[in-house]
Amino acid sequence: MTLVLLPGMDGTGTLYESFIAALGPGYCVKIVRYPTTEALGYSELEAIARTAIPSEGSFIILGESFSGPIAVSLAATCSSRLKGLILCCTFVKNPRPIFSGFESFVDKLPVAIMPKTMLNFFLLGSFANDALRSALSRAVSQVSQSAFHARLKAVLSVNVSEKFTALTIPVLYLRASEDRVVPRASSELILLLNSRSKVVQIESPHFLLQSTPIKAAQVVAAFTQEVQAL
Repeated sequence: MTLVLLPGMDGTGTLYESFIAALGPGYCVKIVRYPTTEALGYSELEAIARTAIPSEGSFIILGESFSGPIAVSLAATCSSRLKGLILCCTFVKNPRPIFSGFESFVDKLPVAIMPKTMLNFFLLGSFANDALRSALSRAVSQVSQSAFHARLKAVLSVNVSEKFTALTIPVLYLRASEDRVVPRASSELILLLNSRSKVVQIESPHFLLQSTPIKAAQVVAAFTQEVQAL
């Protein structure tokens, strides 16, 4: 089984070593990596992610955080070889609608130089340790401010609800109990829109795959067994 792994806002794909190790040898993992300097939105990044779809064999798509809408769009057009969709701490529409009218202010945000303490608070929370802090810092430092701004703007206007509702494959949503970025309402909408979805909550921060890789891998493995049996 191939697992196509779509990364979060940084897009570097450098933060999955522990999770992939925990999955074990039963998976061929293909990590999508987004350009670090280009100001690209969801449609352009989806085209990049599409190149990672295996040309043969069964596969599962996992979209983390920012990449959830891309994962949904890919799933909506993939062949029958796609066995399931995993959404991790993510959304099908702007998770913070209160900020919808603030696109013009995004370019003023110093995202690339945001204080590390703030990033750690929102993404790692009480699960922060030296290794995770360093890995996060390295990933963020690779991405230009213009790239971050384009991705933030994309989140403010995205809505793939109709595509998600039309999916007929099994969907697993991994919800972090201490997510300070994506609210519970996003996973509740997932359940409301698609009856083939299920939510599994894991005690973790927004960086679920990085902070609790063993538990995440166990849940993903159980889901893989379920969809393979269908």
